[in-house]
Amino acid sequence: MKFTINRSAFIKELNNVQRAISSKTTIPILTGLKLDVATDAITLTGSDADISIETTIPANDDNNTLVVEEAGSVVLPARFFSEIVKKLPEDTMTVAVKDGFQTQITSGAASFTINGLDPENYPHLPEIDTTNTITLAGDVFKELIGQTVIAVSNQESRPILTGVHFILANGEFLAVATDSHRLSQRKIKLPEANNADYDVIIPGKSLTELSRMIGDDNPDVQMRLSENQVLFVLGNTSFYSRLLEGNYPDTSRLIPKESNTTVEIEAPALSAAIERASLLSHESRNNVVRFSVNPSDKTITIFGNSPDVGEVTEQLQPAELTGDELEISFNPDYMKEALRSFGQAMIKISFTMALRPFTLVPTEEGENFIQLITPVRTF
Repeated sequence: MKFTINRSAFIKELNNVQRAISSKTTIPILTGLKLDVATDAITLTGSDADISIETTIPANDDNNTLVVEEAGSVVLPARFFSEIVKKLPEDTMTVAVKDGFQTQITSGAASFTINGLDPENYPHLPEIDTTNTITLAGDVFKELIGQTVIAVSNQESRPILTGVHFILANGEFLAVATDSHRLSQRKIKLPEANNADYDVIIPGKSLTELSRMIGDDNPDVQMRLSENQVLFVLGNTSFYSRLLEGNYPDTSRLIPKESNTTVEIEAPALSAAIERASLLSHESRNNVVRFSVNPSDKTITIFGNSPDVGEVTEQLQPAELTGDELEISFNPDYMKEALRSFGQAMIKISFTMALRPFTLVPTEEGENFIQLITPVRTF
């Protein structure tokens, strides 16, 4: 096996595939990167058994300046190979595999030889032969992941909550995540009529890695499902993830239908005030910020304190405030992450009672995006 290629084009694809490679895997060969070289393309594969990423570098793209002298396959130690490739001196590099999978990497005057492994021992990627494909705009899907994955649980005690619940029905795509302290729900209408019905739970970690790969050169993302795997196709790259097994809890009943107090305010202004209050609350053992609504003078007051450091009070004038007087406490980190997911939007916060969950929605299209936070009892 032997090929020469533009180094920066190779590194770009190598970086994508490396997202799936872990040094902590129990299967030693999965710490390696698999290279399959054909006469017209190179395919790179990385996997940690939960996520697998495969990308193709075609020879017919002039930017790659790919010349294949001899086809073949090899598995190379991913960390060493990556570090070598990134530090080579010239714009192009040549990779050649000799007897016993000894692999020589040359660029200019530099030459490395590393031990490769037999590609026959590398696990096969899942086969997903579904005809149902959902196509989503890359920027919309990236935003949807960012808005929901913040609420997945990090606790392995309830594995089902470490994923995002995706439901596709009647041409509508619903994504929900909760860690039982907060919830994020996003709904989008699919552009074309889609008769497929799906109900799957995708690990949050997989979606975070996928989101990092969606760039301006991926205008569309294709999603395909099998019984226990999901495949996302981004141009020349295929991203496989296992699905979580089990039933996701019914989250629709957690969202309050009515409210006694509502506040409309710009998300960035409230986020900045919560950020300031949390400077002191983070020094406190319980990390709580208090939020008071005063309908008589149409103000809200944010209060944070630490017995060791001091306290902070800030008053804000929301655009709209209606309903009853209220004092509520919450984790400021949950609030900041929720507010960031709205960007620059004007939001509406709806409260029922001091110890009941409250919701945040954008004032426009409020039914399509909901963040919910459970308050903290402070007495």
